[in-house]
Amino acid sequence: MSFQQIIGQERAKTLLQNGLRSGKVSHAYLFSGPKGTGRLQTAITFTKALFCENATDDACGECLSCRKIEHGNHPDVHVISPEGQSIKIDQVRELQREFAYRTQAEGRKVYIMEQAETMTVQAANSLLKFLEEPMSPIVAILITDNGQAMLPTIQSRSQWVPFTPPDPQIIYNALIEEGCSALLARAAVHLVNGIGEGRELCQQNWFAELRNVMLQLGKECGARLSSALLMAQQKVFKTELGEHTDMLFRLFHLWFRDMLNYQFNRQENLVFCDQLDAIGRIAWSKSAQGWIRCMAAAAEAQKRVRANVSPQLAFEQFLVGVQGGT
Repeated sequence: MSFQQIIGQERAKTLLQNGLRSGKVSHAYLFSGPKGTGRLQTAITFTKALFCENATDDACGECLSCRKIEHGNHPDVHVISPEGQSIKIDQVRELQREFAYRTQAEGRKVYIMEQAETMTVQAANSLLKFLEEPMSPIVAILITDNGQAMLPTIQSRSQWVPFTPPDPQIIYNALIEEGCSALLARAAVHLVNGIGEGRELCQQNWFAELRNVMLQLGKECGARLSSALLMAQQKVFKTELGEHTDMLFRLFHLWFRDMLNYQFNRQENLVFCDQLDAIGRIAWSKSAQGWIRCMAAAAEAQKRVRANVSPQLAFEQFLVGVQGGT
């Protein structure tokens, strides 16, 4: 994997490659942005470029250093992940010992910390000392969903590299080029942040099944509540699809949004474009405000499930709420 192969994130790639070309590589980077935006992939690519034997501002992917990093066995590159729910002080201390032991060796050393915001206070304070007194040349790459959740002192000592959700159309085109189903890809790009997660979702059999069940329920729930409740029990909660009710509510949110797009004559934005006839029949059964309330009901049901409310109970209440109100 090279920078050229990373989809989107042009600002992040430009910032990192400018540093490589100029030789002004920071001793600490804060990769901040939502999950699925390619943060770890970019961190690995940047690390390969730092060690690459054949290139100056990218990773060739072919030299011994690039291949070692790709396979996770380069002696001067360490990846740290949470142990349980957090990154603990012992993990930071072990990293410091490892790098202190290797100070006799020439060349740069890199560590990548995933979910850096999960560091305990003790671990963060220990890391701060490591950042303030780096055993040159060491490069830290801290990956986090929210850079603002890090200690201000760590933020101020790191170069921010922002990651943002890429344009869904770019992800959609890439998934189609890879051979993913167009119908599944069209939904997936609105549910995840990057091509990796989109690819994985499209490859799941349950996702295709869940999409089909949602469409059946979506056509029933507005008028025939008892039929929709029975269908949900038989096709969702008595099957393995019951494990994916969170995704089911997210699909419903997209379905209701399609109704709004149809009302406002934005058919090109429809996610479920294969359902144009059905959407045309259903869209005018509620006002725009009614569909907005349905979207809010889907979001609220999703929250209830995440708060450990029974998924079946949350779904039944959701259906009742969708049927009422215009």
